[in-house]
Amino acid sequence: MLNTMARDLRGFLKLLEERGQLRRIKTLVDPDLEIAEISNRMLQAGGPGLLFENVKGSPYPVAVNLLGTEQRVCCSMNMENPQELEELGKKLGMLQQPKPPKKISQAIDFGKVLFDVIKAKPGRNFFPPCQQNIIQGDDVDLNQIPMIRPYPKDAGKIITLGLVITKDCETGTPNVGVYRLQLQSKNTMTVHWLSVRGGARHLRKAAEKGKKLEIAIALGVDPLIIMAAATPIPVDLSEWLFAGLYGGSGVQLAKCKTVDLEVPADSEFVLEGTITPGEILPDGPFGDHMGYYGGVEDSPLVRFNCITHRQDPIYLTTFSGRPPKEEAMMAIALNRIYTPILRQQVSEIVDFFLPMEALSYKAAIISIDKAYPGQARRAALAFWSALPQFTYTKFVIVVDKSINIRDPRQVVWAISSKVDPSRDVFILPDTPFDTLDFASQKIGLGGRMGIDATTKIPPETNHEWGEPLESDIDTAEMVTKRWAEYGLNDLNLTEVDPNLFGYDIR
Repeated sequence: MLNTMARDLRGFLKLLEERGQLRRIKTLVDPDLEIAEISNRMLQAGGPGLLFENVKGSPYPVAVNLLGTEQRVCCSMNMENPQELEELGKKLGMLQQPKPPKKISQAIDFGKVLFDVIKAKPGRNFFPPCQQNIIQGDDVDLNQIPMIRPYPKDAGKIITLGLVITKDCETGTPNVGVYRLQLQSKNTMTVHWLSVRGGARHLRKAAEKGKKLEIAIALGVDPLIIMAAATPIPVDLSEWLFAGLYGGSGVQLAKCKTVDLEVPADSEFVLEGTITPGEILPDGPFGDHMGYYGGVEDSPLVRFNCITHRQDPIYLTTFSGRPPKEEAMMAIALNRIYTPILRQQVSEIVDFFLPMEALSYKAAIISIDKAYPGQARRAALAFWSALPQFTYTKFVIVVDKSINIRDPRQVVWAISSKVDPSRDVFILPDTPFDTLDFASQKIGLGGRMGIDATTKIPPETNHEWGEPLESDIDTAEMVTKRWAEYGLNDLNLTEVDPNLFGYDIR
């Protein structure tokens, strides 16, 4: 864990700057296309976060690319390295499916987790920084916020890293999600969310009751809270509690001025408004994470009646597109958090990986400790139902535990040498699907493919499998010892994966 606890956006910016991971841009820049073009080049190069201090048409600076590397994502979660993310996953897994401890050590570990939950409970700030300035009624003008337009054929300006907060009109349970919003007028925006998301469910319930849905958009929050809101883990915990578990202390919340909702007290901006069920406008097209422009969809219209903000607020944004993008880096971190939870739900899974090049969710590679025939297919089916976001995973490739799933050469070898397409490939047709996936014949309905790339055992095959090639152990050890004698020490082999060869060449 980091010693510095960055509990708001400004604290995180300061931390990045201290580490040489933030660059301030004082030259005048245009939020229309230019900011995204600069940021995209930084993302491609693994460069630092950017703070544009002189933005055309707005008095407010724009922060972007803050989560553009896996290391900075870890930093946002108060962690030094990605391995700590798996420890967090174990903690969340213990909360999701608690089991009676069998040993004193297990009881102690569970007690520590419960203590962490107590520490993580949100608090209340009655004099929140986010309400240092209040704008209401006809004075509300969303054009003052320096929203960006990333791509030339985008329909307009967008909000991308806002926390969209709604509440169930029956139970009062809040939902915090990260959804795209399109600027429609000085005081209206459309919100684009999938029908399975919490905000969409709340809107349907409000419509059944004949009520408007209250909504708040928190902009410029602690990136750690964004990570919590982007974690769709099916446990009965609020996103605020998740954020507290992630950060080690509770999130300070503030009650909105005009709606009955709570927002992070240190938000840079808060937009407050309502959605009238049935009031919609066309939303899109926009460049999306699939690497294409999305379609035009009728989406709920949000009418804003109040904006509050901190003194000299900072606008935090990002944009979607073909990886690498910030959302892909966030997904890599979430992948590590999911791993222990997934192992707990699907016991045969040893490890799993969502490649960034496959948009961090379209293809999954899982390894299993194979013990019986048909196990790979069972593991694939279990994976699809384990967590909500895996519903939209098109391809699941199952390999043996000896395969390094993060090495594409090993995975391709396993597919090529262990798969008979007529036996080992199975397809589930016409399943609920991502509406942004143009590969589907029907929008919102598509197929999924499972590939069993494990070593086959009877009755999966009626012949013996070939014996795998392995180096002679004694010779391998001798070569390792004599490596310097060969005069090859100057070759950089420290980054070569020993699993590629079956022994350690270093």
